[in-house]
Amino acid sequence: MAKHTVTLIPGDGIGPELTSAMCRVVEAAGVDIAWETVDAGAGVVEEYGTPLPAHVLESIRRNKVAIKGPITTPIGGGFRSVNVAIRKELDLYTCLRPAFSIAGSGARYDNIDIVIVRENTEDLYAGIEFAEGSDAALELIKFAADSGAGIIKPDSGISLKPISISGTQRIVRYAFDYAIANGRKKVTAVHKANILKMSDGLFLKVAREVAAEYADSGIEFEDYIVDATCMQLVLHPEWWDVLVLPNLYGDIISDLAAGLIGGLGIAPGANIGADCAVFEPTHGSAPKYAGKDMANPTAEILSATLMLRHLGETEAADRILAAVRTVIGRGEKVTYDIRRSVTGSTEGSVGTQAYADALIAEL
Repeated sequence: MAKHTVTLIPGDGIGPELTSAMCRVVEAAGVDIAWETVDAGAGVVEEYGTPLPAHVLESIRRNKVAIKGPITTPIGGGFRSVNVAIRKELDLYTCLRPAFSIAGSGARYDNIDIVIVRENTEDLYAGIEFAEGSDAALELIKFAADSGAGIIKPDSGISLKPISISGTQRIVRYAFDYAIANGRKKVTAVHKANILKMSDGLFLKVAREVAAEYADSGIEFEDYIVDATCMQLVLHPEWWDVLVLPNLYGDIISDLAAGLIGGLGIAPGANIGADCAVFEPTHGSAPKYAGKDMANPTAEILSATLMLRHLGETEAADRILAAVRTVIGRGEKVTYDIRRSVTGSTEGSVGTQAYADALIAEL
């Protein structure tokens, strides 16, 4: 019997190619894993009537750990994000997105070491929305006017932004506990409390209260307005350590941080709750590259290193990360996106599986 059983969701677009490369690298590192493969996304809607069948969630709940490839989310219509649905259904309240420099990636900076801790269940991603012209939207517009809260144009669509005390407490505590466990020095709460006083204002108030609980931990605490944070991340990326943010800001700033290190192709991610954890790359499914053996699997593979650490397989995770640094640092067997960033041309790049072969050769 395998030491670990992990739910594997290949995803769609480039997802199956990336997860295939990832599985080969993890297995080559000597980790004893049985993959329980289940499918989600547009490709299963006809069979199950939903992009997220119940047996997918059941598998994750049973195994406690899953890793997935990217799944396409329709823009402006169709089903809601499967990724968001998994996080909500399993209460994966922490989205952990480290961003660190890898020599040879072609990034503009070489001194990035930032961890984004994003609240994953509240804010505008809660999915509480009212369509323009609906009875519910018109009732809410009337309520806002009658209560003196403000005037909303009658032809508005409305999305609510809930932020709770309990949700903020647990995400800020996670950020501090992570900082302590990983030898970090500072936690920064990012917000827009100067404008959004009832939601972000509550987030900041609670963050300060939680920070007071960690006053003797040796971890510095500060808060920063989100727009100023974006500017200073670009001007002074060395300032930052662990950032804890509400959902939407965390999504945006994690992509900004990915840009600092060379792109989404090398940006890993984890979604962690009290009972389960799901690991996935930060980028999308890039359907136009599907089946072409071109996509960069680094983000998927680095997400697997986060998974391995979660499983206690730290030594294997360290070896895989070292292999990634070595292969990208040499620049001889890298995918087109990294080759182009470094040389301005894709000439000499290798495919997804050849890159995975180069990593395996280093393990």
